[in-house]
Amino acid sequence: MVGSNRAASAGAVLPDTTWRTRDIVVAAVIGVAFGVVFWVADSLWNALAPVSGATPLPNFLMYGIWLMPAVLAPLIIRKPGAAVFAEMVAAVVSAFLPGNVWGPDVLLSGLVQGAAAEIVFAMTLYRTWTLPVLGIAAVASAAAAWIHDWAIYYADVSTDVQVIRGVIMAISAVVIVALGSSALANALRRAGVLEGFPR
Repeated sequence: MVGSNRAASAGAVLPDTTWRTRDIVVAAVIGVAFGVVFWVADSLWNALAPVSGATPLPNFLMYGIWLMPAVLAPLIIRKPGAAVFAEMVAAVVSAFLPGNVWGPDVLLSGLVQGAAAEIVFAMTLYRTWTLPVLGIAAVASAAAAWIHDWAIYYADVSTDVQVIRGVIMAISAVVIVALGSSALANALRRAGVLEGFPR
């Protein structure tokens, strides 16, 4: 009896880690769709970037676009690994589309962005999907991207500009990623697209 109680308690705490075929398909579809979105956003970023090559601070308001799969996929699937999987699929797709200017670094970007969000969801045991948790995961993903970009692209930029860049990225993460993922997931549920997935 004690053993069964312990098993029941463990079952109440541990997340469901078994991926179904539909989980893989939905995460892959999210990744592919956002890979194309990334590609379009890359073009927009380059079009808006200053010709001088200065740090394009206003552009970072759109940075959340590249973080969306890391929050949207876990919000829908609610399984460990969804953030990394969807971000990596999106990164691979965008890397192979014509005109990619970032090269293979998009794969590293996808990994760190997905992993940072994954850590936040793991800390909740993949059971808490409130807007504050989505916001924290989105900001964590933005923070990972901020550190990555500092080291790779903006190493010579002054610290004050780096801080401003980080604040803008965090705002973008909350508005585009957290609020956007919540709104998009709710819209998909209302449309009946997510039958069989948790609410």
